[in-house]
Amino acid sequence: MGRARNPFRGLIDHMSEMTRMREYAEGGGQAQEDQRRTHATAWVPTTDIFARGSDLVIRCELAGVYQEDIDVSLANGVLSISGERRSELEGEEVEFYTRERFFGHFRRTINLPEGVSESKMDAGFVNGLLEITIEGGANLPEPRRVRIRSQVD
Repeated sequence: MGRARNPFRGLIDHMSEMTRMREYAEGGGQAQEDQRRTHATAWVPTTDIFARGSDLVIRCELAGVYQEDIDVSLANGVLSISGERRSELEGEEVEFYTRERFFGHFRRTINLPEGVSESKMDAGFVNGLLEITIEGGANLPEPRRVRIRSQVD
């Protein structure tokens, strides 16, 4: 049996990836963390998407985030994972030598394959990993080809 096709191949969460590339290009450090974070500059949690048997699994790394600060929603085939990571040092007077962790609001949006419904989804949060399992989500129909007709004058 051949390798299963990847329904996410070529699909990029543009907002998240642009934010990640900008933050990488700007480097880390105190100056970057001092600026106020908005939706456009929110940190983006790293995410793995894989098939486990016939199920589609989305695993999002949210170390240091409390479960009550996480919101998962599905609307029009778009899964949104958002929330906030709070600094345990907030209000303390500290001088950082290195600061690589991001705090504040985050958002990750993922376009799901057609036909995915909330009733087939299950989410769990253990040891800083949010894992969303979509029952049968890896068994997707092949894309339908559209025939291109010739234009004749």
